[in-house]
Amino acid sequence: MQQKKPSFLWVSHSSIGDYLKCPRLYYLRNVYRDPKTRNKVNIITPSLALGQIVHIVLESLSLLPVEKRFEKSLIDRYNELWTTISGKKGGFENEEEELEFKNRGAIMINRVMFHPGPLQNKALKLNSPDDLPPRYVFSEKDEIILCGKIDWLEYMPADDSVHIIDFKTGTNEEKEDSLQLPIYALLVKNCQKRNVSKISYWYLEKDNEPKEMPFPNLEESEKKILDIALTIKEKRAKNIFVCPKNGCYACRPFENILLGKAIFIGTNEYQDIYINPPKEELENYAEEDLIPF
Repeated sequence: MQQKKPSFLWVSHSSIGDYLKCPRLYYLRNVYRDPKTRNKVNIITPSLALGQIVHIVLESLSLLPVEKRFEKSLIDRYNELWTTISGKKGGFENEEEELEFKNRGAIMINRVMFHPGPLQNKALKLNSPDDLPPRYVFSEKDEIILCGKIDWLEYMPADDSVHIIDFKTGTNEEKEDSLQLPIYALLVKNCQKRNVSKISYWYLEKDNEPKEMPFPNLEESEKKILDIALTIKEKRAKNIFVCPKNGCYACRPFENILLGKAIFIGTNEYQDIYINPPKEELENYAEEDLIPF
């Protein structure tokens, strides 16, 4: 597997998603580093905190033998991990909001306990040579690496293939033109030897089993990804990342960090984590407070 080269641009589903939402958001989440700590910055929200804990609980099952995965209560593990995001650490404004999100997550975990489905079967993992996400050289000519972390790979013994499953903890379904599953399919295809036979989303808040999705045209997907990656690379070379709305819902909360309005929570590996100020402050942005792009 190819190793990271200094000049290579790394792209993933999340970084591409940031850019498509707002170029300025992409810059603030993927390029900007705090001048003092040299760390990247991120904002924790209740939805993000909930998703992180549910994913940790479920993804950890793939490391256990099939017969041991449900020996211990997943809810106990969930409650134990919840303490790491309780209060401001999870971006919760009050106890009532935290309880609402915690209950939502408990429902998802209980759903999986009663309807484990594919989580009862053998699972595989994409290997990485280090602590960075699995990846491959997407374009040697353009110096682009595609990377990503896949929630679950179910092994399908009938034809020695794999089933890609992505856990969803949000309330909205993924858009039809999303590049998430195509990117995952490309990663699996290029990072191991087995074919991909199925790709699915599992909407844990409402579905008892994964929802199979149409298999993407990987050639078309590669072209879309390359076009976006080349645009990002050009923007990075020029260091120009402009919000088309001069401050939108996606980038403005991150601007609070640069303005000193966000509340510092702590450091998670290479990221400094913040929470948004109260909602009323977010709604009262003054134009003169916005950082010029």
